Amino acid sequence: FGERERARAGGGAKMLRQGGKSTSFVSGNRKTIHTTFSDGGELVEEYDVKTDELLLRKQRARTKLGGEGKWEYLVGDAPVHFNPEVSTIVESSSNPVFTRKDTDRFFQWRIRNLPYPAENYDISIDHADGKVVIRTKNKKYYKRIEIPEMRRLEADLIEGALSWHHANNTLVVSYQKPAEILDLEAKDKVERKKMHQSATQQDGDVQCNQQ
Repeated sequence: FGERERARAGGGAKMLRQGGKSTSFVSGNRKTIHTTFSDGGELVEEYDVKTDELLLRKQRARTKLGGEGKWEYLVGDAPVHFNPEVSTIVESSSNPVFTRKDTDRFFQWRIRNLPYPAENYDISIDHADGKVVIRTKNKKYYKRIEIPEMRRLEADLIEGALSWHHANNTLVVSYQKPAEILDLEAKDKVERKKMHQSATQQDGDVQCNQQ
């Protein structure tokens, strides 16, 4: 199988877990799926127990020296930490804040603290690199966005699926999920539901279940 065929054999987010060992547990109103890979990489996903909404997805790889790398947040916000004993400058609250938070039909990204008018934004697709590109005409903001799910499917991005709007100092960029992604996500949702049912059969706040 090629990478596209392996991705199709999985379902939804499961394509990002391919080749790893996953353990799930429920704590409070969140279900966490922690996947480890043979190269030391990790993937952590958190879902709302009631709605099955994806709240967080982060990944990290081992450093060249074998240590734990920094978490890369694919979906959801990274926590903000400030230690006054070692930090002298607090990041300005007016700096642009980038986050991904998908809907049922769209991959979606929000960039807060962008006060420029709508005509200042240029959102396009770099077909050579397979990424969504956000830039401002006044050169104040630039961002290249990869969609890991589309990359794993080896699917080309198309302009007709890309849309955006700007309001209240927030730029919202959406990419419509193709039918293949929706089908895979539906299959993964069924699997997660089974994992949840297994995880809540016993008393207690946390119950583990391995895949």
